[in-house]
Amino acid sequence: MKLSLKQCRIAENKKMCKTMNIDEKYMREALKEAKRAFEKNEVPIGSVIVKSGKVIARAHNTIEKDNSSLSHAEMKAIKKAQKKIGNWRLNGCVLYSSVEPCIMCISAILLSRIERVVYGCKDKKFGGCESLAEIQNIKGLNHKVEILGGVLEEESVKLMKRFFRKIRKK
Repeated sequence: MKLSLKQCRIAENKKMCKTMNIDEKYMREALKEAKRAFEKNEVPIGSVIVKSGKVIARAHNTIEKDNSSLSHAEMKAIKKAQKKIGNWRLNGCVLYSSVEPCIMCISAILLSRIERVVYGCKDKKFGGCESLAEIQNIKGLNHKVEILGGVLEEESVKLMKRFFRKIRKK
């Protein structure tokens, strides 16, 4: 269930309010990473991974710099988190991404056993959670991941639009 901040303030369910505030807090961290990508002329997508209330990994797109289609923010954050905890399984972790993960990234999220994904805005061209596909809902998968989209959506959309306007001017 999605609540606006105003609805959250008047909601009777305090736990839901707390969760929304926490999601916004970590989405702001993902947006900081997205801004770092923007400054480097990369598509401004940022990601952080949180476990037990602490950021254990953060990353942003470096596709152009690395000359690699694998250098998505989510993929890089997953790799860092796995190294940090010393395990490929990221049980109990939440991944925050400024933009809906693509099909490749949601697949890696599922394979790494991340518990929850929170993202800012949809990606109508590549989104693998809602826009183009719902990879996490494929029948037969042995891992389920909770998806929540639209957290700080306006900020995410503005950053993406600003980036693509800048690119078109070149």
